[in-house]
Amino acid sequence: MECINVQLENRSYPIIIGQQLFVNACSSHKLPIDPTEFLTNKKLLIVSNDTVAPLYLEQAKHWCLQFNVNAVEVVILPDGEQYKDLEHLNRIFDALIEKQFGRDCILVALGGGVIGDMTGFAAACYQRGVDFIQIPTTLLAQVDSSVGGKTGVNHALGKNMIGSFHQPKLVLIDSDCLATLPDREFAAGMAEVIKYGLLWDIEFFEWIEQYQVELKAKHPQIIIEAIKRCCEIKAEIVIQDETEQGCRALLNLGHTFGHAIETGLGHGTWLHGEAVAAGMVMAFQTSQHLGWISEEVVERVIELIAAFDLPTCKPEQLKSEQMLALMQRDKKVKEGQLRLILPQAIGNTIVTSQAPESVLTQVLSA
Repeated sequence: MECINVQLENRSYPIIIGQQLFVNACSSHKLPIDPTEFLTNKKLLIVSNDTVAPLYLEQAKHWCLQFNVNAVEVVILPDGEQYKDLEHLNRIFDALIEKQFGRDCILVALGGGVIGDMTGFAAACYQRGVDFIQIPTTLLAQVDSSVGGKTGVNHALGKNMIGSFHQPKLVLIDSDCLATLPDREFAAGMAEVIKYGLLWDIEFFEWIEQYQVELKAKHPQIIIEAIKRCCEIKAEIVIQDETEQGCRALLNLGHTFGHAIETGLGHGTWLHGEAVAAGMVMAFQTSQHLGWISEEVVERVIELIAAFDLPTCKPEQLKSEQMLALMQRDKKVKEGQLRLILPQAIGNTIVTSQAPESVLTQVLSA
């Protein structure tokens, strides 16, 4: 069992990573923290989806009931990025109000990034803010979206355009949940794992290259090590810049391109990690066109991304003009200037407005 602390003064919280946490963490003395301190006599609402709930809902309910909670209610949403919207978010509010949940309630997100983002946003909004716990069940959520407090929903015109920063009370990562994860979902999560090496830590990137066979085979200790390192990097960045005023923007490497793909195709057509994978390649190709990195570096990145059966270019049906128009709606646009996260080397990225439209058109037309 590993424990990483996200130190944010009165919003600090632990990330607990291990195997069989649902089975072995049935009493507080087996955890690095005592959840009884913030769960006793509380009403809990577990939010999950119709894919994850049949697999892990009963275990999650059993885990919650160990800590003297007052009641456990459940909301099951349909599974998919296309349901990450205000309409389905309202189902959570309906349940909270109908069951007379007060300001001292706690929400529990049991699922992947969509469930985590929606549950966190509901917690941020309900009665102007209640606590929530993240129990991520996908690799992408375990290494990225469950940590850092970004919450929200999509709009038809753009991804994650409606949301807020709201930190969880606890992140509980049981790597055994990955045993039931489809290969495509696992690969999408690996895009985010690779991202951390590309944007922050070349040694981690090299470690992924070295252990790619073991990672694809879901070797338990190698997977836990990957999750731990990603969470360490994200915690370090979030501690420095909680609300994305500076270095936290680096975590969006590939996302401006990727979000345009997701919106252009329709949310849920490509998985988020698939779009980010292609987006990271395009970010590196942009830097190559700017003369910042070599073709050899780009090819090295493409080789590792392709090794996990991830896309390395945008879908053909999205034309460069459409992509550029969608990218202009990105949250990082400032004073009309499109800002991108671009690499100067593997493990070294910057936020810049220095990529002219002519370069982007070249990259998007390739």
